[in-house]
Amino acid sequence: MKLRTLTLDELTIDDERSFRHVALYDDLKQALRRDGYRFRVPEGDASWDRVVFLNLTFWSQSEQGDLIAGDHLAADVVAHVAWHHLAHRALTAAGAGAPPSAEALLLAEAIASAFDLYLVGRLLGHAPSSDFLATQVPAMAEAAEAAGLSDAGFEALLESVSADPERAFEDLRALLFDVTTALVPCDRLSRAAEILAGFDAHRFAPLLHHYELSNWILSTRASGSAPAADPVARAVDAALRSAPVSLAWLEQRWVCPPAPLPTIAGAPSTPST
Repeated sequence: MKLRTLTLDELTIDDERSFRHVALYDDLKQALRRDGYRFRVPEGDASWDRVVFLNLTFWSQSEQGDLIAGDHLAADVVAHVAWHHLAHRALTAAGAGAPPSAEALLLAEAIASAFDLYLVGRLLGHAPSSDFLATQVPAMAEAAEAAGLSDAGFEALLESVSADPERAFEDLRALLFDVTTALVPCDRLSRAAEILAGFDAHRFAPLLHHYELSNWILSTRASGSAPAADPVARAVDAALRSAPVSLAWLEQRWVCPPAPLPTIAGAPSTPST
């Protein structure tokens, strides 16, 4: 399979009008532009299934960037890609080229996936006919129904997400990170069942299997990353839990970080104490 490389500006972003009221979406898009992020597209015919398989199974930050089927990309995927890119940069900078830890991989996926729920909350009242909602909400409803949540319960859940999308983001992000970091080192079915049952009371527990956590865990294990605690990932996780608005914390430090102060000739590089 021969591949060509395209920048974000060489792609057509589908359903983007639905996201025009979400300022953070545009900031994420600009972050990819700022960093020169690139996408890879097969030359000639390639089935969508094969492209998705290759991208999900063999994606690597070192081989930037994502493999996509053609020159169209959904707006929500732009945001998802941006979060993974920013997380990799923030969580592995100290590793000087070392592969990301298991916890860094899981934290990145938790942030990117929880942002999907944030977008659901933002779009429900502003762009109810968006393509994103047309695919996401039925899939979420199916997972919730399989978990035993009634139709009325699911409607109430969506209303709570729409009422406070930022809170929904953080609640789901923390849940996804807690569940997956607990399950990665688990080697017994009975223990895994106990771990999952321990989260049953969480308001987003009915949505857990919508996020295909098995893929996260198997992929993390296959990467060879040790399941030991990662102090950098844990520090970010703790900061997000304690921040008044965790998305604002991420925006200020990852998405739109302040520019470094210019260096003045003859001045010390660090403040004197």
